[in-house]
Amino acid sequence: MSYRPYQQILRRKSREIGVGKVRVGGDAPISVQTMTNTPTEDAQATIEQIRRCELAGADIVRVSCPTEEATAALHEIVREVNVPIVADIHFHYRRAIEAAEAGAACLRINPGNIGSKERVKEVVKAARDHGCSIRIGVNAGSLEKHLLEKYGEPNPEALVESALWHADHLLQEGFDEFKISVKASDVFLAVAAYQQLAEACDHPLHIGITEAGGKRAGTVKSAIGLGSLLWAGIGDTLRVSLSAEPEEEVSVGWEMLKSLHLRHRGVKIVSCPSCARQGFDVIRTVEKLEERLAHIQQPITLSIIGCVVNGPGEALMTDIGLTGGGAGTHMVYAAGKTDHTVRTEEMVEHIVGLVTAKAETLAAEARAAQEAAARAAAE
Repeated sequence: MSYRPYQQILRRKSREIGVGKVRVGGDAPISVQTMTNTPTEDAQATIEQIRRCELAGADIVRVSCPTEEATAALHEIVREVNVPIVADIHFHYRRAIEAAEAGAACLRINPGNIGSKERVKEVVKAARDHGCSIRIGVNAGSLEKHLLEKYGEPNPEALVESALWHADHLLQEGFDEFKISVKASDVFLAVAAYQQLAEACDHPLHIGITEAGGKRAGTVKSAIGLGSLLWAGIGDTLRVSLSAEPEEEVSVGWEMLKSLHLRHRGVKIVSCPSCARQGFDVIRTVEKLEERLAHIQQPITLSIIGCVVNGPGEALMTDIGLTGGGAGTHMVYAAGKTDHTVRTEEMVEHIVGLVTAKAETLAAEARAAQEAAARAAAE
């Protein structure tokens, strides 16, 4: 329990499954997922894009597998990347079997559109034989005809009924290594459906607002929907669906988790919106620091405040702080305490150096702790 109870999020209890080396559900950290937009048949382009996503912090990456050539390329893709690969399958059950054989860690399917019960059984057998998990992906835009006739339109009840109906297909085969998603582009519909599904089962949930839009609008829309669910403790893995590059989806997903203290990675910058009191150009300074520090993986908090009104107070809560002063001289804080000053023209380079040094120290401490744990385990 946090010593600040108002910051405590109690996660929904779900069963745990594996997506390759990544655990999903249970007490495992909420994982961040994205999807490639290169032709999967072009293995090299897909590998390069996945590697960029890895640098951004992706835990899991999904690739589309609509053709036999795409599943054939999975062999090389899986071998050359470091994150588990989810194969996105629609309609062609053979593609699911091929993807499992090629090393996919998870198959994203709708059991209902795979075909007959016998075909579902074959896909489940392939998943079981090759250590794959499955994601049941229900979407408001592609609900089954009988559910649209029953409910008249896509609604939370229809999405949940579809999800549980598909889940039953897998459970009848004795297979429970699956997670579920019930996505919609409408925030209200998606959130309500996930809330109902969370109450109806204990399967891990992959959350997302599908087709959310471009970088700005989609980020806002996703933050409202996914933020509501995460704050309520719902969600075991997530994707922010943007009309933007996959790396951007990963970055936004991480910012959501960091804002809710659910995961910690990289530099979290606390900065003011700036006003006439600012002692330096806050907006441009933050832009430069975000770009220069994007590669840092260690969790570090940094406050960039333009004046002394809120600067000292924010610095108390961050590892490193910068507060604007007069005559081009600004105060630098370390662990909440005033430490030294810096001139405007040296400011960005100086802060980058401090953050980099802090990151190196944290990385060394982490390595030392791992080595000590390994030695203790060996004794």
